[in-house]
Amino acid sequence: GIFVFVSNLDLHLFDKFIKPLYFFTILLLIAVYILGIETRGSIRWIPLGFFNIQPSEFAKPVLILFLALYWSKNAATWMNIFKSLIWIFPFIFLIFKQPDLGSTLTLMAIWIGMLFSASVSIKKVIILVLIAAVVLPTSWSFLRDYQKQRIIGFLQPTVDPLGRGYNLIQSTIAVGSGQVFGRGLGRGTQSRLQFLPEFRTDFIFASIAEEMGLVGSLIILSIYLFLFTYCLKIASDTHDRFNFSSIIGVLSMLLFQVFVNIGMNVGILPITGITLPLISYGGSSLIATLFCLGIVASVSKKKERIENVEF
Repeated sequence: GIFVFVSNLDLHLFDKFIKPLYFFTILLLIAVYILGIETRGSIRWIPLGFFNIQPSEFAKPVLILFLALYWSKNAATWMNIFKSLIWIFPFIFLIFKQPDLGSTLTLMAIWIGMLFSASVSIKKVIILVLIAAVVLPTSWSFLRDYQKQRIIGFLQPTVDPLGRGYNLIQSTIAVGSGQVFGRGLGRGTQSRLQFLPEFRTDFIFASIAEEMGLVGSLIILSIYLFLFTYCLKIASDTHDRFNFSSIIGVLSMLLFQVFVNIGMNVGILPITGITLPLISYGGSSLIATLFCLGIVASVSKKKERIENVEF
């Protein structure tokens, strides 16, 4: 319902509501610390009786629309880049403190992707990369102990196979055991016997690879590739800076989440809590993703209406 609703709107209708949505999302992120429930050491969800909401997921489409409006009105100067960082800092800080490193990194990926949509110069990009290379090592001291253990477990999984390296080892076993055609739906021993943790959320790709094999995995990757290509096509056809930036923000979010989730499932990236869009179990994640895809569909429909009028 949210996808259909957003896809039938003109995105510029959000212009007046983006800043109120921005501050409302900050209030929700603060409310997490007051009303939220703790699950496995993290406070990310607000209970609403028959379901829970995760405000960090809703922060993604709000940030996309906010930055799209910002970059549609401002050039990518050093001052404006610095201001954009100030604007996203409350989101980054509040979500990182939950702690939710996966969502924090996703918001940073959105910011970086949308910076490119603002036609930032190559010189500025190189300088930002050098700054990140200097600052990034210092972030180690801000990580929680379990986050540090995940990185160490990624680098040396066999040192502690029943502890910090367990998730990575079980995930790669699941992916490899699927071979070409898989074990069959519902017949994955790693996932169904729960050797593979979080097989409905963070490690759902490993579960699919085990049951559907290489063929099933390639089908999923092909569908994602089609989705990314479609987003790029719609973005290249629009001449509206706000719409263009919005689509690039959505694409940055989806691309980062797919790359990191599948990367950690096959053992090429450290494990972090990032869902696989449209596949991982989770209501808030699904709603946020479909809202973002509704943004893309809205731009696509606007393009079709313009073409029909011109015809």
